Parts: sequence; structure tokens; C-alpha cells
Amino acid sequence: MILRKLLRGIDYQNTSGPIDVDISAVAYDSTQVTDGGLFVAIKGENTDGHRFVVPALRSGAGAVVIEEPVETLPEELRDNTTVIRVADTKTALAKISSNFYGDPTSLLTLVGVTGTNGKTTVTYLLDSIWKEEGRNPGLLGTIETRFGDRSFPSPLTTPEATDLMKTFSEMIAGDTDCAVMEVSSHSLSRKRVDGCSFDACVFTNLSQDHLDYHGSMENYFKEKKRLFTELLPSSGKGDKYSIINTDDRFGERLAAESKGTMLSYSLSGSGADVFCLNTEADSTGITSTIATPWGKAVIKSELYGSHNMLNILAASTCALALGASLKSVEAGVNKVKKIHGRLERIETGRGFDVLIDYAHTPDALLNALKAVKPLTKGSVVLVFGCGGDRDPLKRPLMGRIGRELSDVLIITSDNPRTEDPQAIIDQIKSGFKGASNNEKPYYIISDRRDAITRAIELSKQGDTVLIAGKGHENYQILGTTRLPLDDREVAGTALEQLKNK
Repeated sequence: MILRKLLRGIDYQNTSGPIDVDISAVAYDSTQVTDGGLFVAIKGENTDGHRFVVPALRSGAGAVVIEEPVETLPEELRDNTTVIRVADTKTALAKISSNFYGDPTSLLTLVGVTGTNGKTTVTYLLDSIWKEEGRNPGLLGTIETRFGDRSFPSPLTTPEATDLMKTFSEMIAGDTDCAVMEVSSHSLSRKRVDGCSFDACVFTNLSQDHLDYHGSMENYFKEKKRLFTELLPSSGKGDKYSIINTDDRFGERLAAESKGTMLSYSLSGSGADVFCLNTEADSTGITSTIATPWGKAVIKSELYGSHNMLNILAASTCALALGASLKSVEAGVNKVKKIHGRLERIETGRGFDVLIDYAHTPDALLNALKAVKPLTKGSVVLVFGCGGDRDPLKRPLMGRIGRELSDVLIITSDNPRTEDPQAIIDQIKSGFKGASNNEKPYYIISDRRDAITRAIELSKQGDTVLIAGKGHENYQILGTTRLPLDDREVAGTALEQLKNK
């Protein structure tokens, strides 16, 4: 594509070279540059792409996009080198990527789901409802990206703009007509989705997480809010919807500021557009009748825990706003039997339950324990840790929640990364101070395999083992090394060993 066309919609300055050159590819990683490609120098968390402009040109880049001056180009690279300067290369990358792939999201019904917890579950529910409508959906999120007969693991919750637009273009080629994606706060901060044309955006909740990156809850909320106040209204689509959980205090604020048609959902009602008339949850799932502007829907779900009703409300509200029938909502929700790593039950054959959950924030751990405790006849045995090189302020909060709501607590490692695992555990344990339930037993077992094995050995008939923090992940990061570790497999091995004793 001609560079001039790639720059459509971008305020830029052509500092040198022609802009009517043909561009064969777009790259933000200098090692991925190909002959005749365009290199966009973006500033990352650990490095700055402006340092790699010269290597990109030597690898064959036909043009570069920068936001600040770069070192003087070597003489052999000066002739016919096109340099484009913009105010923000991250925003430019998003728009350039969309232009390069033919603005694929304008051809899809696109929904973005954001919030601290629940994003993955909402996307799977909406995907299932759309299938009941006879549509051909795509899904992008924390666990996987899938469309048509393709599915592959997602390295990031929300990919970089170029990778994202490439995926959307492949969806279009595969006859996908609608897509739902998780939108992380990091991706909003780094402008990865600024080239997307959304039809609807969903807000699930906001609780403490990622403060190592955002610095404060207000900054965290500000990034989430961009999806509803900037990106949704500028999408160029016709009717646009903001779907917001008004049971959440940040959701209440967002409802007053969001653009497009705002539709609220709530467990309790409280003037919301979509709400529950009754809800019953037990170990077999959730049943409820929900009231909507389109009529009532009877929900029967095998998802575990009453907190999942909020996720069902979110997906149902969004689907109905975009034209789905009540019948498709009922059938689509019912067909989602489980979601990988989201209160996922492991068969034990021992009279006690083992659940694997991704809960890695205070609010998520609280919700998981509140879901599990009323449905457990015996003791709740909790295994969890906290990730290293991430928000340390949540560690004592999670320690206190785990201490107060479990009957037996085992603190272990999550992904310690470059931090000392014992130092992380000590910070978790500091939350015990002043907690109720301090007379109940707890264990410190740094090795996660040993911790899971011990939890299963301690469990009796009627108990529930909740293994929290990693969910669908099949690895553990120690230092900078990613090693194989799947909580489900470890639990399965421990159960098999127990059976053979």
C-alpha cells in the first residue's frame, strides 16, 4: 500500500523522503522489519523503538515513523529514506495498522469488554449467544483467540495494534461477521485499540490491580474510561452502546460520562435497565429470571457462583442491544458449561471438590471465596500466592481476605518472576494482622506443586479446595524463565497419588 494512504487520518510531518512509496508491511519490532516495510518506533515499558531506527533501515525498511528526533542517519541511509514525524507513534501505529489491513473492524460487529474481573467470562457468553443467533463470531482474550475452525493461545490479553488488525483481517477472510474482545487497561494506555471501530463496549467492574503500572485507582479508571468516552463515540458506527455494571462504584461514575446509548445492568435492580428478579445458586449452577427492555429471559447456567450472574447480565444486555433474541440469550448462556480456569471443577471421586480459578486480585479472590463458601458443607481449603514484579499493595489485602474466608489457608508462589518468593509470601502474610479467623490453621509452602498436593492431602469429604491465581495458565515464571506448570495437572496427579495410597 502507498505510504500516503497508510497515513490517512493522521496528523504528520514529512521530514524527509517521498511519501508515495509502496509499503509492503508494518512493524513495531525492528527484528520483524522486511524489505520495503514501514517501521513505527514506539516507546515500550523497557525499551524505546527510536533506538532501533537505524537497524530497521538496514534491515530494509522503506520508511520510518517517529515521535522524537533520532540520531543522525549514516550517510549510506540518507538518500531516499522517508521519515515521518507524529505526535504519538502509538496512536499512529493503531491507525496505520487499520489502514494497512483495510479497516477490518468497520466490517464487523465489534464489542470491547473491559474491567478488572469477568472479562473472559463475558466474552465466552456473548460468543455463545451469537452462535445461537446463527452468526459467525470471533473471540480475542486472555485464554485464546479463535474464529472459524482456528484457535490459538493469546500471548497478551489485547495484542499490539498491528497483530490485532492482522487477526481481524483474517477473521473477515474467514467470513466472521462479529467479534468480541477483552480490552485491557494496558492496551488502552498504549493505544493498541485506537484503530478499532466498536459497536458496543462493556464495563464489568474496577478493583485494585495493576497499580504498579497505573500508579493509582484514578489513573486506572481514567484508562478504562477512554473506551467509552473517546473510542466508542469516534468509531464511525451507527448506533453505539455502553453496557455498564452500576452495582460497581466506578460503573456508577462511568454511566454518567459514557457516550452512545447507555444500558445499565445490576443484580439488585436499583433503576438498572437489566436486572435479576430472582437468583438461586448451588453447586450445580445458577438459575434466574432477568428483566430487560426486550422482555424476560429465564437463565439456567452451569457456571459456578452467584457472582457469575453479573457476567451473564453483561453478556445478555450487550447481545440484546445488538439485536439478539431472548431465546438466543437463554440458549447461549445455557450452553457455556465451564470456562477454562474460571472456577473450573476437577473431578476427584473423593467426596470433595477441587476448583481452579484465575482470581489474582483482592476482589476476584473475595468473589471466588464468597461463591464457594455457602456451597461447601465442610472446610474451604485455599491455595494462593501473588505474582512478582506486579502491584505489591494488593498482597496484604489478599492475605487478609484469604485468612478470613478460608478454613485452611496455604500460601504459596504464583509467578514470582524476578522477586524473592519468600518476600512476596511475607507481604501476603502481613495482611493477617487484625484479621478474624486467625485461630484457623495456615501453611507456608513456597513450591506450588507441593502446596497443591498438600491441600488435596488435607481435604476430607464435603470440603472444597480452591486453587487460585493462575487459572488457565500452564506455566510458572521463575526469574525470567517460563517453566511448565498447570494447576489442573498438578491437582490431577495429587488426586491419583491419593487414590493409590
